[in-house]
Amino acid sequence: MTRTAPRHAPDVDAVDVVAVGESMVTFLPTRPGRLADVPSFERAIGGAESNVACMLAAAGHRVRWVSRVGADGFGDHLVETVGAYGVDVTSVHRDPARPTGVYFRTAGERGTDAHEVAYYRAGSAASAMSVSTVGLQAARSCRVLHLSGITAALSDGCRELMRELTAPAADRPLVSFDVNHRPGLWRSPDGPGVLLELARRADVVFVGEDEAEAAWGVTGGPQAIRALLPEPGTLVVKQGERGATALSAPAPPAFVPALHVDVVATTGAGDAFAAGFLHATLQDLPTKARLRHAHLWAAAALTTPGDLTPPPAPAHADRLADLDDGTWGTLRLGPGWTQAEQAEEEVPAP
Repeated sequence: MTRTAPRHAPDVDAVDVVAVGESMVTFLPTRPGRLADVPSFERAIGGAESNVACMLAAAGHRVRWVSRVGADGFGDHLVETVGAYGVDVTSVHRDPARPTGVYFRTAGERGTDAHEVAYYRAGSAASAMSVSTVGLQAARSCRVLHLSGITAALSDGCRELMRELTAPAADRPLVSFDVNHRPGLWRSPDGPGVLLELARRADVVFVGEDEAEAAWGVTGGPQAIRALLPEPGTLVVKQGERGATALSAPAPPAFVPALHVDVVATTGAGDAFAAGFLHATLQDLPTKARLRHAHLWAAAALTTPGDLTPPPAPAHADRLADLDDGTWGTLRLGPGWTQAEQAEEEVPAP
């Protein structure tokens, strides 16, 4: 049976969504080129779970971020920046012995030979997250608990924390899990098996067709992935530029084509997609509408630079999500489309 986000909070400190995971300070180049040649960088933040938290908070949801950062200036910057989105950061612990993670990247798009990323996250404060160092009550006091496979790759303690948070329990919140297969983060070959284990214990799972093939050798589309993952109430399979399919038994699969987007940068689009789907899930919208909101929020990320972008205005997104199939299929979005006052210019006439 498909589970939905609980309507009532388990206690007075409960929020709509809790996101657990590492965020890092990111350094973005001021011009294209090799890391060796770029003379200066601009500071930003990046982290799959905190990206989801910030977008959902910006949309008006009550959100808590649970993590660990160093007792350093970069940790100050992360906590202050995430908190400025309206996210509750009181459960972010400061670690005096370990640093906040940082990374540098080139201006080139991921997936190209010219793209470089230099991570400095080994031994970070977040890698010390564990069952004993994270407030489990703060993590569980919510309607939706959002996790990702990145956290499981950081350390043995992080892996055990993920197993604890996804353990079956009658009163646990709805568990959302983004597979986020990052082979470069895993120091052991058991990464794919751990991701599969965690995905099978979640209620809502996000995975790309390419991820499923790379991690588990599964080809054949959403139904083949569903055969591998029959347990989650909702399985969302991202199919790149074609669109996405949601499988929620006993309802038939729902497919929504992706939007035509003038891409500025792809970084953070997957996090935005998950946030948009959860935003619609919290409103108990039909599956098709959840996928449309996911695409719209992803389009907001695709049409802006950086890892993190505000979501579209709720009324604007609602109107676009309600378009008929024909108009949805011809909609094209470019930089600046999230400004509601431009809505009439962006929606083609029926």
